[in-house]
Amino acid sequence: MKRIEQVFFNLVKTNKTAFIPFITAGDPTIDTTRKLVFAFEEAGADIIELGIPFSDPLADGHTIQQASERALKNGVSLRNVIELVSDIREKSSVPIVLMGYYNPIFKYGVSNFVRDSIKAGVDGIIVPDLPPEEAMPIYDETKNSSLAVIFLAAPTSTDDRIKLIGRMTKGFIYYVSLTGVTGARGMLPRTIKRNVSRIKSLTSKPVSVGFGISTPQQAKEVASYADGVIVGSAIVKLIEQNLNKPDPLDKVTAYVKQMVNATKEEN
Repeated sequence: MKRIEQVFFNLVKTNKTAFIPFITAGDPTIDTTRKLVFAFEEAGADIIELGIPFSDPLADGHTIQQASERALKNGVSLRNVIELVSDIREKSSVPIVLMGYYNPIFKYGVSNFVRDSIKAGVDGIIVPDLPPEEAMPIYDETKNSSLAVIFLAAPTSTDDRIKLIGRMTKGFIYYVSLTGVTGARGMLPRTIKRNVSRIKSLTSKPVSVGFGISTPQQAKEVASYADGVIVGSAIVKLIEQNLNKPDPLDKVTAYVKQMVNATKEEN
């Protein structure tokens, strides 16, 4: 059983929900990202998403855009991100999903990207600007491999589209909880629970919810009906706020630990 599938299989047996933190690889440095991955794993994160820095991240709000800019200014490339995963694999088996836009993958070469990602130990890939209808170059390269291509479902997705996503996605379905870009929100849409329930009625794949979740209470609420809780912008913002402070990793890790605990609480 592949690592992502194993995570959800184990959590189902204990009636728990996965916590999935997102950080931009190379923000502010590759070494910092490496340390954060190990710290998040120790804090209880089940799967870790690493963002591939890109100059025009259309689905991301200001916070993650700024993180990409910081990483790109340090010369971080897709090759560096793949090499980082390879380094992490020397000490950790935590599932790692890369999240990035198609342009860097296309430039790298789809076959080369899939080959190198698998060799490095990447478990999954999310490409926000590549819908299922246009994903065949990656899908065909990965369908008989260990690399899971994870597709996004939205509040506007029809039943037929959800069924298509359910057939094509591996690992889990990423449910985008709102229409718009990434970013922490004070309140989450009231429709999330209903839409997650609809998706789960149409597919057997685990459903993880992202976009907008930033507080322990929100994480606990979403964990009561979803298979996974994804938090990105709130973590990336903490990294930005603590760049020049003593022990910046400690503050970020403490927040992740708090969110892990909230996700795992009994509802």
